[in-house]
Amino acid sequence: MTDTTAPLARNALGTTTFAIIAAVSFCHMLNDVLQSMLSAIYPMLKENYGLDFWQIGLLTLTFQVTASLLQPVIGLVIDKRPMPYSLPVGMGSSLVGLLLLSVAHSYPMLLVGAALIGIGSAVFHPESSRVARTASGGRYGMAQSFFQVGGNFGQAIGPLLAAFIIVPRGQGSIAWFALAALVGIFVLYRVGRWYEQKRRAAVARGPVSAAMPLSRQRTTAILIVLMLLTFTKNIYTAAFSSYYTFFTMERFGLSIESAQIMLFLFLGAFALGTVLGGPIGDRIGTKAVIWFSILGALPFSLALPYVDLFWTGMLSVIIGLIMASSFPAILVMAQELVPGRVGMVAGIFFGFAFGMGGIAAAVLGVIADARGIEYVYWLCSFLPLMGLLAIFLPNLRHR
Repeated sequence: MTDTTAPLARNALGTTTFAIIAAVSFCHMLNDVLQSMLSAIYPMLKENYGLDFWQIGLLTLTFQVTASLLQPVIGLVIDKRPMPYSLPVGMGSSLVGLLLLSVAHSYPMLLVGAALIGIGSAVFHPESSRVARTASGGRYGMAQSFFQVGGNFGQAIGPLLAAFIIVPRGQGSIAWFALAALVGIFVLYRVGRWYEQKRRAAVARGPVSAAMPLSRQRTTAILIVLMLLTFTKNIYTAAFSSYYTFFTMERFGLSIESAQIMLFLFLGAFALGTVLGGPIGDRIGTKAVIWFSILGALPFSLALPYVDLFWTGMLSVIIGLIMASSFPAILVMAQELVPGRVGMVAGIFFGFAFGMGGIAAAVLGVIADARGIEYVYWLCSFLPLMGLLAIFLPNLRHR
């Protein structure tokens, strides 16, 4: 359980430590509010530009694959040479992408705006995840949960902001959220100063052992299993984030505003599940949390395509609550398996999450055009069966 930030991470818990975790979680919220603007305005863009579902999926693919391709590279670079002040730069890229979305008058401009927001996320996630681990005081699951819940909360309130601000006032009102990006740039600059001081103190202490707890072959196999579980979770999440509004509008005849509220319920439950997953994993072990969070959602996902509006809302809340708890546990387990490579692991798994979600969104869009949106949710209902792969994971808690 050692890595290059271990001496920092095991500092006694105090006000400064929690202040930094809160700061990066807050900025994660701002970052994901900005990036959720894209998916939240999909119904408006579809109507204004006459887009097909595959074009909606391509927007998601552009954003998420941009982030996916860059995050592992950035994570590897910051492991060798941490760059605390890259955090405000990443937020700046998201700011530019957001402004471009507000004035875009063609589909290619929408794609460029989505790509810039993806670049911002690629820069933000690996380094901020490292900062959260540094400030954790050894409670890695708790730190990752609270870091990630900021992003989940941002994704949850994004659709509400879009429903009540952007949809009534039009595409140009997206630019109002530039103020949130400016606040994030300021906070991340202060976080960068704190982290730079801690990094220098770690260098003064000298190198720390980065021995892997398992063999290289065994570690590679476990990382592949963790990636497959992340893949499963993110396909299902992509079905909700990109198409849940269309599903409820088509199946139950909801308005755009009502459909966005339904999406908010799912994303809010997802945020709560993220908060619970990390601390529970610290207590009972990451493997147990991963088992429950993937496979435990199966009976509810199987029932979702067949129930009425009320139970659709209830089941989506339960599914979001259960499935969200897996990612903090997956990330902590991966970082324990490869000590000393916190940024690279965070980049791979955040990038993998974005990339697989983007690919899934594009593929699901094609399926929705061919077979209908309700068929997509029936098909995705079987995905939690992949949780059976957790049987191959080790119990690192006892190690």
